Amino acid sequence: MDNNDILIRLRYALDVRDIDMVKIFELGGLELTPEQVRKLLIKSKETYRYNNGVEDDDQVEETEENIKCKNSTLESFLNGYIILKRGKQDPKPGQPVRPVLMKSENPNNMLLKKLKIALSLTSDDMLDILAKAGVIVTKGELSAILRSEGHKNYKECGDKYARNFLKGLAIKIRG
Repeated sequence: MDNNDILIRLRYALDVRDIDMVKIFELGGLELTPEQVRKLLIKSKETYRYNNGVEDDDQVEETEENIKCKNSTLESFLNGYIILKRGKQDPKPGQPVRPVLMKSENPNNMLLKKLKIALSLTSDDMLDILAKAGVIVTKGELSAILRSEGHKNYKECGDKYARNFLKGLAIKIRG
């Protein structure tokens, strides 16, 4: 599952309109036009994983029909969604700055963490959402997915969990 697919599924699950997506990206620190957002929401004809070694992650790479969604673009959307739902939070003095997701990293763990924050979900809520999609996960497995990457119990979130979480979220929100 590539980032464009994640963004498409996320938009559907959260029932967000294009114009609202522009505002969410703006809250996340990324200025996009409605046309660019529409191009982000078109699945690429080629199948690719993450960013395929693109050098400059901040440049928006366009083709005639679509824009490839980079990790930084997806992260901007998720940060903007958190600000939309929870409000802007000023960093506390001495608080370390969160590193930006690297272009080769898996965005699925970040997706689950940031949706948990934005929607004020508990672990039980997340387990219920996954159960709605037909996936049974233990609390321990979910806890491992939500841990920091350097932690000894960290587990990388696969596409199956992320896809089913978005499917369960769509069932919960859209009914």
